[in-house]
Amino acid sequence: MARYGSQYSYQFGPGPLTPAVKILLIVNVVAFLLNLIVPAMTLRLGLSPQDVFEHLAVWQPFTYMFLHSTSGFSHILFNMLALWMFGVELERTWGTRFFTKYYVVTGVGAAATTLLLSLFSTSVYYSLTVGASGAIYGLLLAWAMYFPHRTIYFYFLFPIPARIFVMIIGAIAFLSSFGGTGSGIAHVAHLGGLVVGYIYLKSLRARPLDELRYRWFRWRMGRARSKFDVYSGGKATDDEWKREWKKHIH
Repeated sequence: MARYGSQYSYQFGPGPLTPAVKILLIVNVVAFLLNLIVPAMTLRLGLSPQDVFEHLAVWQPFTYMFLHSTSGFSHILFNMLALWMFGVELERTWGTRFFTKYYVVTGVGAAATTLLLSLFSTSVYYSLTVGASGAIYGLLLAWAMYFPHRTIYFYFLFPIPARIFVMIIGAIAFLSSFGGTGSGIAHVAHLGGLVVGYIYLKSLRARPLDELRYRWFRWRMGRARSKFDVYSGGKATDDEWKREWKKHIH
């Protein structure tokens, strides 16, 4: 909620929807409503390791992340709330193209983690997974990496730094994954979203030529600013330059 026209302004949450987050919200809600009408969608589009390996249902590692449990509204409600709260700021930071790529990579990566573990667990092999939680956990991980000191209210009550929050939910997902799927929660997918998100972001930072390209970009921008007498109001920190670089390449 926002109020303008006076010396004060109020804003609830991260602000207006960004393009990719808006589309993802619409697609997930529409898929949820269609699934209420056609329950068979879950069996066809949800992630079933048995179907993927035995019937080559290769679309399921992608389509499962747009379906949610129809037994209640809490599953899709909390996932979409998290997508809005954390996704909007990440999309503003990265740009729409990279944000969309990261969301898909973590969602499919969570499915790949489930498929891999299913080779060693009968309960996972015959399970059915739906939901955007794997990608959402990936967004949480990225948000904590970019804004580690931001406050998140654990269970809406206890304020803790974002980096600690992700460590806690990562530990919960890891320990819970040993219990199979009996709880009805896809802990393996949650863990997969965290791990794949971390590896993906770290691998981008570790590319050998990226540092050289970044230094070239910084030199070129500094030269352009001095040529046209453009000043940023102070000496830019290395982190500020790297944020500009990420916007440039994404």
